[in-house]
Amino acid sequence: MDIRALGYFVAQTDNVPEWKDYAEQVLGMMTSPTDEDGLYVKMDERPYRMLITKGDDKRYVASGWELANQAAFNDAKQRLEEKSVAFEEADKAFCRSRGVQEILIVNDPAGNRHELYWGHISDCQPFVSPQGVPAFVTGDMGLGHTVLPAPNFDETYRFLTEVLGFELSDLFNFKPAPDAPNVRIYFMHCANARHHSLAICEFPVPSGCVHAMVEVESMTEVGRAHDRQQAHGVDLSATLGQHLNDKMISFYMKTPSGFDLEYGYDGLQIDNWEEHCAFEFSRVSLWGHDFTVGQK
Repeated sequence: MDIRALGYFVAQTDNVPEWKDYAEQVLGMMTSPTDEDGLYVKMDERPYRMLITKGDDKRYVASGWELANQAAFNDAKQRLEEKSVAFEEADKAFCRSRGVQEILIVNDPAGNRHELYWGHISDCQPFVSPQGVPAFVTGDMGLGHTVLPAPNFDETYRFLTEVLGFELSDLFNFKPAPDAPNVRIYFMHCANARHHSLAICEFPVPSGCVHAMVEVESMTEVGRAHDRQQAHGVDLSATLGQHLNDKMISFYMKTPSGFDLEYGYDGLQIDNWEEHCAFEFSRVSLWGHDFTVGQK
């Protein structure tokens, strides 16, 4: 299956104005209302990269994976049928709400919802950050990455690789406590240069997502976002640090939908995946990234 990038994600909240303030004042992104009292969050030339829907609880709803064209969409549909995977083909009204031509909706074995689509609709409007962020690193690499829960890890990993076509970038094993069993996190890439567009973790997460990541073009913009996070009283989930595997320099903070958002700079890009050697690492970061701050 020819998945090109994480095109968008969908999150739910019971407080849309809170998300609007967070997106504009902290993330430095643009917003516009949806027809159903939700929010489109714009971070580049696309009309949106985050869709915030109104609901009774706070959670991550879906990951939108971009396919190149209608032929790739038809191939994806055929692959799901050949693998006897249940899926739903979205109706025209739903596709219009997502701003695309066609969508296939499928759940992985862990219950994570994936929306496979092609043909985004452009609004031909530039991105002008309300906080002066010059640009986010998107384009062919999509909005960033998402990290999803997968308690039934092996089954979910097989589905994501053998059905959806993701490939392993690197893997991490750790013990959450000295007497606890190992927990796995696998990082996966699709058809772009970003080190990983998707990762899965071997534990449940009530919000439906561990974190999503957005990337800016300079360390200055990470620092400015960190200042805005503090000024607006947004809960910090992890201190500033640099990851070992993708070299991203970042910090983590809570979103109004209950999952974390990583705000980073200088993530690893791999132009030729055939030359990449996946490896297992034993510590998540080269320095920093104290995740205990999010547990206090």
